[in-house]
Amino acid sequence: MKELSLYILDIAQNSIKAGAKNISIKLEIDHKKDFMKVSIEDDGCGMDDELLEKVFDPFTTTRKERKVGLGLPFFRELAVQCGGDVKIRSQKGIGTYVEGTFKLSSIDLIPVGDIPSTIISLIVSNSDVDVFFEIMSDGRKFSFNTLDIKKLLNGVKITEPSVLRWLIEYLEENINCVMEV
Repeated sequence: MKELSLYILDIAQNSIKAGAKNISIKLEIDHKKDFMKVSIEDDGCGMDDELLEKVFDPFTTTRKERKVGLGLPFFRELAVQCGGDVKIRSQKGIGTYVEGTFKLSSIDLIPVGDIPSTIISLIVSNSDVDVFFEIMSDGRKFSFNTLDIKKLLNGVKITEPSVLRWLIEYLEENINCVMEV
């Protein structure tokens, strides 16, 4: 994959397939510390210890349509190439937490990519799932929560085209403000 946002989307879609009703995505950037952390947490069905031990094996997957799962193995490979690592915690019946760390100055680090479109894709693919997104960069912070937006909409669907257009603009504007160096 050519952008971190696509890895985030892949992992969050795994959360949806695991029955998550809440997904938290956090992106933390610190240029002085040469550090970036990406975390995705869900309240899905979680994994037992046996599956958790094999989760980075590309030939371990819960999918029925194909016998390989490359998202987490490739995410881990990218993190390691960039001087970081990936940690995963999961508990059956509780949920899963995935955290990737990266050295910002690594020549192998790919662009963050289109986070607003990633969030909108998650909203459109399953509007019953609530998405919390937070980005912190060098002391600046922006948070977004679909639960709050749904309350403001007062019965209007979050997938209404005019709402989605507003959301993408809102996300782009605020994320860009936080990401400015």
